[in-house]
Amino acid sequence: MNQPAHFTATCGQLLIELATVQDYQRVGELTAQSYFAAGHFDSPDHQYLKFVQKVAARAKDTEIYVVRRHGEILGSMTLIQHGSSYADIALPGELEIRMLSVDPKAQRSGIGKAMVQASIDRARRESGLTAVSLTTGESWHSARALYESMGFIHQSQRDWLVPGTEIQLVVYRYDLEQ
Repeated sequence: MNQPAHFTATCGQLLIELATVQDYQRVGELTAQSYFAAGHFDSPDHQYLKFVQKVAARAKDTEIYVVRRHGEILGSMTLIQHGSSYADIALPGELEIRMLSVDPKAQRSGIGKAMVQASIDRARRESGLTAVSLTTGESWHSARALYESMGFIHQSQRDWLVPGTEIQLVVYRYDLEQ
């Protein structure tokens, strides 16, 4: 994946930029904390929460962005293209958003929407990309409403279960030609 060191986005007081090595610990902690606080996992020691904290390893094969307001990291997301070992659903030509997280104390303030819009803007800068895709929980109604309000379309034929669980995940896709 091309590493666009120059790509940044702003939205009001928010600055969205590539994470630095110095940001990795905060990104891992923030992602695990926000997922646990949202009730997605029964224990803060869950295997997946440990996985999302391995930011340095993930950064070698993906683009990790942070959202800063007044210098404080309040959110992060990982952007992945088809063929990456971190891709869950990306098809050729898609930029996949994974591990989007917002600090629980800053949720519902527009940070998630700003990150999703930045991913669309980032995808439009790279030739060969035609869409942005993401996965969310079937019952995560506020997240689904956000994605739908931004023009993402549910791709029900691509929905899937988390292996070894009853957790249904739904796939959304945004066509960049909109």
